[in-house]
Amino acid sequence: MEHVISKTVLLAIVLAPLLGAIIAGLFRRQVGRAGAHWVTILGVAASCVMSGYVLWQLVGQGAAPFNENVYTWFQVGGIEAHVGFMIDKLTAMMMVVVTFVSLLVHIYTIGYMEEDPGYQRFFSYISLFTFSMLMLVMSNNFLQLFFGWEAVGLVSYLLIGFWFKRPTAVFANLKAFLVNRVGDFGFLLGIAGVLLMFGTLDYATVFANAPTIAGQAMSIIDGHEWSVATVICICLFIGAMGKSAQVPLHVWLPDSMEGPTPISALIHAATMVTAGIFMVARMSPLFELSETALNFVLFIGATTAFFTGLIGIVQNDIKRVVAYSTLSQLGYMTVALGVSAYSAGVYHLMTHAFFKALLFLGAGSVIIGMHHEQDMRRMGGLKKYMPITYWTMVIGTLALVGTPFFSGFYSKDTIIEAAAEHAHEAHNWVASYAYWAVLAGAFVTSFYSFRLLFLTFHGKERFHDPVPDHYVAPEADSTEHEEALSHEHDSHDDHGHGDHGHAHTPHESPWVVTLPLILLAIPSILIGFFTVGPMLFGTDAMGHVKQLPFFLGAIDVPGAHDIVGKLAEEFHGPVAFALHGFQAPAFWLALGGFVLAAVMYWWKPELPEKARKAFAWPVRVLENKYGFDNLWIDGFAGGGLLLGKASRAIDSHVIDGAAVNGSARVVDFVANVTRRVQSGYLYHYAFAMILGLIVLLAALIRYWR
Repeated sequence: MEHVISKTVLLAIVLAPLLGAIIAGLFRRQVGRAGAHWVTILGVAASCVMSGYVLWQLVGQGAAPFNENVYTWFQVGGIEAHVGFMIDKLTAMMMVVVTFVSLLVHIYTIGYMEEDPGYQRFFSYISLFTFSMLMLVMSNNFLQLFFGWEAVGLVSYLLIGFWFKRPTAVFANLKAFLVNRVGDFGFLLGIAGVLLMFGTLDYATVFANAPTIAGQAMSIIDGHEWSVATVICICLFIGAMGKSAQVPLHVWLPDSMEGPTPISALIHAATMVTAGIFMVARMSPLFELSETALNFVLFIGATTAFFTGLIGIVQNDIKRVVAYSTLSQLGYMTVALGVSAYSAGVYHLMTHAFFKALLFLGAGSVIIGMHHEQDMRRMGGLKKYMPITYWTMVIGTLALVGTPFFSGFYSKDTIIEAAAEHAHEAHNWVASYAYWAVLAGAFVTSFYSFRLLFLTFHGKERFHDPVPDHYVAPEADSTEHEEALSHEHDSHDDHGHGDHGHAHTPHESPWVVTLPLILLAIPSILIGFFTVGPMLFGTDAMGHVKQLPFFLGAIDVPGAHDIVGKLAEEFHGPVAFALHGFQAPAFWLALGGFVLAAVMYWWKPELPEKARKAFAWPVRVLENKYGFDNLWIDGFAGGGLLLGKASRAIDSHVIDGAAVNGSARVVDFVANVTRRVQSGYLYHYAFAMILGLIVLLAALIRYWR
């Protein structure tokens, strides 16, 4: 008997979190605080269980992929707008990852947000976020994809600015919202291009007819003929650059740390930031038609992987170190997409979701135990006070740096091997640059990861030390009453946090916080070993039986580009691959990062200050984040202000003294117009960002033609 995926089950998976969000948000008085977390947790738990069942049907029972419409919004001519689901192994894997991580974040939130007056509102938001992400990954058409795409952006805006009385939180959510609008501008153009060329927005029809646009060209911008596939794919990827925080549209993600730690984990681990990776993998039949687009993807991913990782080295806020780690790992996933190793990219997406959620929630546990202190310079020696948090974060760190036999190793090293193979085959500077970037990134990742561990859990206990006069603490989470404490920001001009209760000894977090850490630590160790064979190498868990590729039919990779398939021929099973990992350059670079971090932040803690003075200029560049924030926001504002001042000076000192009143009025009008460049409105700067990005992309595309 053929197993069939039930449409009713799929609807229940999507609607359960939405129902929980509605009840928790609109019926707060009726259900109370406990009711809000129970109804949302039960909704997400039901979705998680049913998602697991759907994946089991596809993998264990051989059920056919599902692709049907369930509701039609409208029909104009031959174009339909409908709600539909495309459920294959790629989608089912994403559904399980999203709902499982979301479920643990819901549970963790009970302890973390216990005293917050927005408790019910927060549960409503994160449940709505889960619904939006499910709509995105389960869609079978571009219009529904765009709905989910925008919905996660909207809810992330609400969550990043959850503590809306903090000016920094308001700025951070506006920044995230507007930078993502820049990416979405390109994404919309890509969708419009799909509709123009194919006359439909349904995935199945578009992918089936994708070869028809191979070789077609269009004339845009400078009158030159540009490949249709290249234009569409690069426009779509601009959307991924925004959502998945790729350079230069990465600036919003570190600032999203202004939101509570649970949402930092949810956004950065398994949901919003991975939407772009999933989208490009889903669109692989289109991207495989354009080598130029893939080179562009590869270049952006490699740049993000290495250079954003370097910024993590100089961060002192524990959450921001993990945030820059996320940026770097997203770059690794994008590199995999650029070398046509789509399965490796989405596999790293899956493993990364577990250990990165673990690290974020572990950082939140440290913040709770340290009475809302986030600066690692005010920590040290926490291992004996917070043993569960410590050991789970050790596991997350070992997975992140790619230690053989841990989950992150199998996915991350596959990407590095794929990049090496591509560099060997492609013989172009982009491929070589990408390989060396991800290889060097292994050292950088290890260094900042173990730096975090040593500063936080080892060495001298610094939480009882007096606060230095020059010390300015980073923005901290707070679960205290918003109006009473205003998160300890409104009453401190320097954004300090007083003593943060440091007269109290640090303590381990309650079980609703530590239980999710333990549950995430288990897959961070084991899931790579048991899934790398079936999901990447086409074997069983131990590498014995050759199987069809896991993502066959969900991801299009021509045989000539199947780099992962070539790796599978070389490594038979997880044990052989892990043993090879001990000999690989990435392992020794990661070991070097560990040794350097141990020397500088454990054995010889006086060395960092000496190194800081010796390398003052590079440190300053990294602390300024290469000036991207100034470029996108302050640069436009400052340039407009300078232009306005110059215009006013000319008006008052030159023109008025030398010309008649009529001339003065003309110049005054010009000064007022030019002064509007510095309007103070972020959406004006966002528009300038769009124009600048278009010019940059046009130059890059023309170069690669």
